[in-house]
Amino acid sequence: MPDPMRPRASLRTAVVWDVLEDALDRRVKATGREALDVLDTGGGSGNFAVPVARLGHRVTVVDPSPNALFALERRAAEAEVADRVRGVQGDVLGLFDVVERGGYDAVLCHGVLEYVEDPAEGVRNAVDALRAEGALSLLAAGLGGAVLARALAGHFTEARRALDDPAGRWGDGDPVPRRFTAEQLTELVAATGVDVGAVHGVRVFADLVPGVLVDTEPGAFDALLKLEAAAAELPAFHSVATQLHVLGEKRA
Repeated sequence: MPDPMRPRASLRTAVVWDVLEDALDRRVKATGREALDVLDTGGGSGNFAVPVARLGHRVTVVDPSPNALFALERRAAEAEVADRVRGVQGDVLGLFDVVERGGYDAVLCHGVLEYVEDPAEGVRNAVDALRAEGALSLLAAGLGGAVLARALAGHFTEARRALDDPAGRWGDGDPVPRRFTAEQLTELVAATGVDVGAVHGVRVFADLVPGVLVDTEPGAFDALLKLEAAAAELPAFHSVATQLHVLGEKRA
């Protein structure tokens, strides 16, 4: 029975969460340890960290915002996982000022590479924090999704500018400093000694479908959720996704 109270925002995280939960399950089986050590760099208020902790894992969140870390602490307490969630102030480029190298079974780097000066260094640091055969979950803004969104909004010049711009920006008012193609992300990951296991397009349709349709049409939420999941792994849809997710495994 569909839950009418589910927030529409879950459409934006469902694909990544399903992939991440499966990856963590595989690491549990491979290591023989029920509780993994997970690092969430740029994890903010705990959108992923708290659910991961609810699975029984220990999560360290690194984020530059004190306000986000305060919200994380409150959220973890409300979810009764405060003993498994630790927040520290820092960022991915200075990661080893606050956490140890090679200390984690999984590293999440979600919504970070768009904002750092050196994305390649950011990926290297995330990988260096992993133990051998650890899982890397990388989520970043997709170029094609921004181009499509600007075009559908009637901003054709901005769409063309994003398409031509090396950083994928549509103008001076663009709040996102950098966007990526699937090829660019997989090259960044592969260059660090990580085997790319899967690439997913995230929010292929969710940002384009009118909210009123999803909220009022019977069954629309679940149907859209299933459509997002079905399209996520198809390369044809990677080029129009709002975000791109790369799952990798560090070589032994």
